[in-house]
Amino acid sequence: MNPRPEAVRDERFAASEFLDPRDLVQVKYEMVRRVRVDGDTVARSAQEFGFSRPSFYEAAAALDAGGLAGLVPARPGPRRAHKLTDEVVSFARERLAGDPGLRSTGLVELIAERFGVRVHRRSIERALARADRPREEGDR
Repeated sequence: MNPRPEAVRDERFAASEFLDPRDLVQVKYEMVRRVRVDGDTVARSAQEFGFSRPSFYEAAAALDAGGLAGLVPARPGPRRAHKLTDEVVSFARERLAGDPGLRSTGLVELIAERFGVRVHRRSIERALARADRPREEGDR
């Protein structure tokens, strides 16, 4: 969803049932298309669609790199388990091997004591499951 649909001043959006100023992907696509296909200026197009010129260039680059999907905003937050490094996961696996009855809540405390980081028990469970899964070609 476009956080600022009221900033879209393009007349075609106002007059169309199909064009929706609340649809962020559609707004960015139309902004870039207006420049590339209709020959509008970057400054005018960005202004009409409620964006800055740098935002136009970001949208154009995202569209070039990933097509329409490139215009979908990325999910906020960390992209991976950044606290659960390979060292932490190895530590957890060693502790589980030494004490098979150890629960993930116990691992939370052991990891906090050893590494000084607080992690959720489910994060540990998922990281251990990922570590035990066989890797396929192309996995990182």
